[in-house]
Amino acid sequence: MNGIRAGAVGLAGSLVDLAGAENGLLCDILVCPPAHLLFPVLDVIAGSQIALGGQDCHARSGGAHTGDISAGMLKDAGCTYVIVGHSERRADHGETDSVVCEKAAAAHRAGLVPIVCVGETEAQRSAGQALRTVENQLGNSVPDGAGASNTVVAYEPVWAIGTGRTPTLQEIRDVHGVMRSLLVERFGPESATLRLLYGGSVNPGNAGDIMSVENVDGGLVGGASLEAETFWPIVRAFGRGGSGWA
Repeated sequence: MNGIRAGAVGLAGSLVDLAGAENGLLCDILVCPPAHLLFPVLDVIAGSQIALGGQDCHARSGGAHTGDISAGMLKDAGCTYVIVGHSERRADHGETDSVVCEKAAAAHRAGLVPIVCVGETEAQRSAGQALRTVENQLGNSVPDGAGASNTVVAYEPVWAIGTGRTPTLQEIRDVHGVMRSLLVERFGPESATLRLLYGGSVNPGNAGDIMSVENVDGGLVGGASLEAETFWPIVRAFGRGGSGWA
């Protein structure tokens, strides 16, 4: 819940200029502005390598759900992705795994790629329940039919979001390794290439190290994406020497 039209258009324009000036950038870039900024941002990024996504969608395609937005509406607005199950949606709106799963399935029906978010609280990690929590959320939040071509999963430890704290690289490796194994077991070998993102206080100083971790395919970037000066170094880190995602 950040930004008004002028700032969003200026930020999007800066990213388009930076992407256009970059040679050999191997990174897919997605921006997910608030719903009222989707159309002005789309106007700026049209024709560039930057994709557009929504921050949330409703599980139903339409009806009496004042204040919500459907996956089909996002598709109509030019989106190709939508975030579902972000920890702030789970915490602020009480969204359960089943609700997140229904939203992801709705995204599939509308032709959008859902970015399904999972992650433990600080209390769960302190209690040694981090991996079990992520396993349960992953198993119950990702719908049937998910695969590398239509789904992205993001691990975002709740206690790391906006705090400046991050898990150790080994902790990230452990969680992403478990997620990869569970996805391959459920959906088959194709899921070995399903993109797994890390989110939680990603910044220019740690992005390169995080991207070097096995099974980390990119980042779900929050506060550091609000300024081109902090977001673009992260894009470069994710795109250096491979096919990253930001």
